[in-house]
Amino acid sequence: MNKRQWNKKIENIRRKIQRSKNRQRRNRDVYTGRARRIALWVIQIATAVALAFLLVAAFGIRITCGGMSMDPTVADGEGVLVNRVAYLFSDPQPDDVIVFTSEGAVDGAPNIKRVVGVPGDTIEISGGSLYVNGERYSDVADTQSMEYAGRAATEITLGENEYFVLGDNRNNSEDSRYQSVGNVTSDEIEGKVWLKLSLSDFGLVR
Repeated sequence: MNKRQWNKKIENIRRKIQRSKNRQRRNRDVYTGRARRIALWVIQIATAVALAFLLVAAFGIRITCGGMSMDPTVADGEGVLVNRVAYLFSDPQPDDVIVFTSEGAVDGAPNIKRVVGVPGDTIEISGGSLYVNGERYSDVADTQSMEYAGRAATEITLGENEYFVLGDNRNNSEDSRYQSVGNVTSDEIEGKVWLKLSLSDFGLVR
């Protein structure tokens, strides 16, 4: 074998070694890229779960609706999330669904009802319909004509920090029409209901 043939053979060997190194480098880059993508995906999932947990822990509580007073908006036994900071910087508004505990409640159980009157409003129930400030109230929920007016059979003027609440199931709800509940004060309000947790009816509360 002459010198030229020898050099050619060495060059072929060198090229084979270089190609092998290039394949190994490409395989290593592919593996590293996949590992990085998997690690990034795991980090994103873990971050989302941790953030959701922190948001619920800091801003919400989970309670279960007891009774049928809020049908069909919130069903009996359905779990909901309550935003506990919703009213730190703003006041409850008409149509908000709130959680409150009446000071006179014997068992201290929280109630879920809808706000229909805010401080300064006049409330009256006549002919089965609700009137706020002399105008017939337009419900966002599908409600019934009320068979019982209770305290609101005569006009009620809400004082400072007082709210009038009704259940969406108007004829099966103990609410501000009853002396046992009366006008709800801001001190009794625990937060705003914002999410239903039922698998069959999961979604925002409106």
